[in-house]
Amino acid sequence: MTFTFPELADIRSITFTQALQHKIDTKTKPLGSLGRLESLALQLGEILGADSPVLTAPQLVVFAGDHGLVRRGVSAYPSDVSWQMVENFLAGGAAVSVFSGANQIALTVVDCGVKHDFLAGLPAGAARPGLRVCKVAGAERGTADSSEQAAMTALQCRQAIQHGIELVKTLPGNALLLGEMGIGNTSAASLLLARLAGLDIELCTGAGTGLDAAAVQRKTAILREVLARHPQATAPLDALAAFGGFEIATMVGAVLQAAHERRVIVVDGFIASSAVLVAHALQPLVLQRCVFAHRSGERGHEFMLQHLGVQALLDLGLRLGEGSGAALAWPLLQAACAMLREMASFESAGVSEKTGAEPVTVV
Repeated sequence: MTFTFPELADIRSITFTQALQHKIDTKTKPLGSLGRLESLALQLGEILGADSPVLTAPQLVVFAGDHGLVRRGVSAYPSDVSWQMVENFLAGGAAVSVFSGANQIALTVVDCGVKHDFLAGLPAGAARPGLRVCKVAGAERGTADSSEQAAMTALQCRQAIQHGIELVKTLPGNALLLGEMGIGNTSAASLLLARLAGLDIELCTGAGTGLDAAAVQRKTAILREVLARHPQATAPLDALAAFGGFEIATMVGAVLQAAHERRVIVVDGFIASSAVLVAHALQPLVLQRCVFAHRSGERGHEFMLQHLGVQALLDLGLRLGEGSGAALAWPLLQAACAMLREMASFESAGVSEKTGAEPVTVV
């Protein structure tokens, strides 16, 4: 399957990067003493094309969808939890609701294919605050069972990607934080990782919503069966259509559009990273715009980060999803930008710089 999207521009400029690095190096601190915050500041300056970057109107979007494969018992929770958690997001009771509120991040939930009508009982054309409905026609209740057939048709996959593209065009600000909800979506992410990175499915499969060791083994066996059923699904979009889900496909479109607009893309955990995995396979330069918030406790995430050649900011053992890790990492991005804008240089502060040689202590 093919999908036409404008080729991303390389945002790196040697001249600008060198000037930005010099600005960081001459702040009133020992060289490199702010560690990874310095490389984060450099990346944010490059993405936004500014040596004094300002993050504006951050948008955390939770993409939600259901998965037909859940009927095979790959999750510890029933699929009803997907729509129930969407209601929890909208009511402000979820972890991501609390964390985004604490950090003044706008939160939007997108129904990409949840088995529920969130607008039932409302007048035609009515909307609910914080909710966008972006269901794919003919697949309003989520993906098909990928152990029996492709999770999505090629057309449905393209439509979901397009929904993500159009969604981002309507959002303000210069930063997109990725979140997701969908019972069974760790299975889809594991399948995408195994196929696109060429890894054994056992390495890619974890406990998800809390499976015990025996259940993880059963889940792994089912996912191996799914992979065997779709041997020709090796191209990025073919794999996405074969394994799902609609929330991941919509997120792929959102990532591509946000990258095109040079927004900072804050990637949450395993599922959000699987969308970036697909987007990267289509347009490798998306990684220039991506900040990986944390390394998930979900087993496959470390292998996904290694395959992409990236390092996450935090390692807190999180495996909740929702965009919770992206919201928690947000203050680090704000601090990195503030350091570039507000921290004095040796020259401006009248502070002596390091001398050419270290002093020698005579005992």
